[in-house]
Amino acid sequence: MKFPDRLPIPDEVLKIAQKLEQAGYETWCVGGAIRDNLLGLENHDFDLTTAAPPEEVRKLFKRTVPVGIEHGTVAVLDRHNRPHEVTTFRRDLKTDGRHAVVEFGVSLMDDLARRDFTINAIAYHPGRHEWRDPFKGVEDLERRLIRSVGDPNWRFQEDYLRILRALRFSARFEFRIHPRTLEAAKANVQGLAQLSAERVRDEWFKGIATAQRVSKLLALWIDTGAARIWLPEVRDAGGGMREAWKGVDKLPRDPVLITALLASDPASLLTRLKSSNKDIERGRAIGQWREKYPDPRHLPEVRRWLSVVGEHADDLLALLPALDTSRFPSPATDRESFRVSRLPAVVASIRAAKDPLTLPELAVNGNDLITAGVRPGPDVGEVLQRLLAEVLEDPLRNTKDYLLSRV
Repeated sequence: MKFPDRLPIPDEVLKIAQKLEQAGYETWCVGGAIRDNLLGLENHDFDLTTAAPPEEVRKLFKRTVPVGIEHGTVAVLDRHNRPHEVTTFRRDLKTDGRHAVVEFGVSLMDDLARRDFTINAIAYHPGRHEWRDPFKGVEDLERRLIRSVGDPNWRFQEDYLRILRALRFSARFEFRIHPRTLEAAKANVQGLAQLSAERVRDEWFKGIATAQRVSKLLALWIDTGAARIWLPEVRDAGGGMREAWKGVDKLPRDPVLITALLASDPASLLTRLKSSNKDIERGRAIGQWREKYPDPRHLPEVRRWLSVVGEHADDLLALLPALDTSRFPSPATDRESFRVSRLPAVVASIRAAKDPLTLPELAVNGNDLITAGVRPGPDVGEVLQRLLAEVLEDPLRNTKDYLLSRV
């Protein structure tokens, strides 16, 4: 792999780099966009690293946001209000595995030396079109290899999240992890327990969204021991289970859906990862209903199912391609014809027909029942539920006259 003569740097990024250089501060493009462009992947989100101290960057540009100023990162807003990260050359002085104390004003070489992997430690000068690749990152791109910059044990001990980043990049690009880097990841995996749940969740969710095969990402988390610490509800039952995991590769890249399918107790796992209440509730519903699907040939049964699962029906339908449907119960005399794969089409027809599925869709309400002589209080709710059951059996019964006649 050769370095191209020049990279397609967006004008707005170029202007920021030029302004910094004109003020006397050496400035380079670094990070994921360099790596992705060398791999032929679309990525215009170029980050800059510069000799300018953070306060100097804020003086030079009218509109900035101090996104990580203690680590030297300032976002410069362009005329379209898009942020571009500008980070001062830095070196780690000390670190506790979660947070680093950094020193500014060092060289580009020092800055590249503190980066996580060789494929992320390549720099490009947008004005002079020069390249800096002191750790042979381009060779590792060619060899499809994730390798730590320098000693992998030190790199991971500086920030344990890098272990999870190694797994994510490996699954995203289908790259091997260098044996020494993988060995160090396993040796330092206990350090993941120190990380905040939010950082781990973001890394896991990002991994699901970007992996070429989610089953590969999952195998990496389990083999390194990361799952034991943060995803203990995901069971590793050996070869047979791993075969079953391949089903997740057929699912939409929805991190909550996939996490809920893999976990024995989705709500517990999503709570540990400090997910939103909405995501935890989604996980809880998926966990509760993923083994209980109706027989598509029995319309009233499908309507009752839709009525009970409510807004979670689409999640449960989305899971179907990944499930072993032979496990679902079916009449003993007629095992073959319980084809749950037909369920989405049946649900679509019920929705198209606008069949009533909930109490508000009934042709009568509580006041109608009280007028008809039902005693106010719990009796009203019980009668409404009984009427809904009749309408789920046959939607044509949903007329005021019929329902009141049943009261």
